[in-house]
Amino acid sequence: MARTRRTAGLDPETRFEDIYREIAVYEFPWDMNQSLSFALFRTYAVPSIGRLLFETGEFTERVQKRYDDTALLLEAPFSRGLDSAPGRQAIRRINQMHRMYDISNDDMRYVLATFVVVPVRWIQAYGWRTLDAAEVLATVRYYEALGRRMGIRDIPHTYGDFARLLDDYEAAEFAFDRGARAVADSTLRLFATFYPGVPEPIARTAAQALMDPALLGAFHYPEPGARVRRLVEGGLRARSAVVARLPRRRRPKTTESLHRIRSYSGGAELTAMGTFAPGCPVHAGRPGGERSPERSGERSGEPVG
Repeated sequence: MARTRRTAGLDPETRFEDIYREIAVYEFPWDMNQSLSFALFRTYAVPSIGRLLFETGEFTERVQKRYDDTALLLEAPFSRGLDSAPGRQAIRRINQMHRMYDISNDDMRYVLATFVVVPVRWIQAYGWRTLDAAEVLATVRYYEALGRRMGIRDIPHTYGDFARLLDDYEAAEFAFDRGARAVADSTLRLFATFYPGVPEPIARTAAQALMDPALLGAFHYPEPGARVRRLVEGGLRARSAVVARLPRRRRPKTTESLHRIRSYSGGAELTAMGTFAPGCPVHAGRPGGERSPERSGERSGEPVG
């Protein structure tokens, strides 16, 4: 029996934050966490992204903290509001970090597309119910708004456009890079620790069974095989059938409350998260710290738009 949705009847054009928050912390908190982790993982297969992450050392030497910081900084804007004090602090911290590096608008826009498309596809495949049109549109509008505050240009306006951007970019850009492979390996080792009692080789194979051939190929990972894929996907669908019978969640399930977030036992301070110059060995290589022209629309770390 379907559960009554508190966001039913809300206009996704104006109440997209409320609808997206409901999806993320009430309706599908586990699925969103899993899918956003895989969304970020996909970005490593673009060499310009994966290589940069390797060169910073953050995802190979401090992968737990980097994972925690990314998850918490992404959560604050939708859980507290894009224009709330925590939301603005998180976006400012994200923008400050990105200004340290020469990152193309195309790469930034692709990463944004993964946050839209990968969770929608995951929930449609493995969620306890599918998303309706209003929820998909709210997801698009939320990330449009976030992208504007990050200074990203030419953001798609529909889900179909986001999906085409993601698929076309991956077809053109996915390729093997040794540094990116090291980042992927390090992240998979971290993923394995999220499931105590499951041997790392099994956890790693299960994760790879949820990767499409193009993603596996970009990392030179082996194909796990049809039988393993059926077992893993069947397990996810069995879980969704159980979740569909549970009563409505009354309390939000936040990222900070997850056992896999381990870096901030005393509480998380958004302004202290992430990387700070000159702490990273790789930064925007321009005289006087000048940023790439493609990122020059940002203003002192303040949200743009």
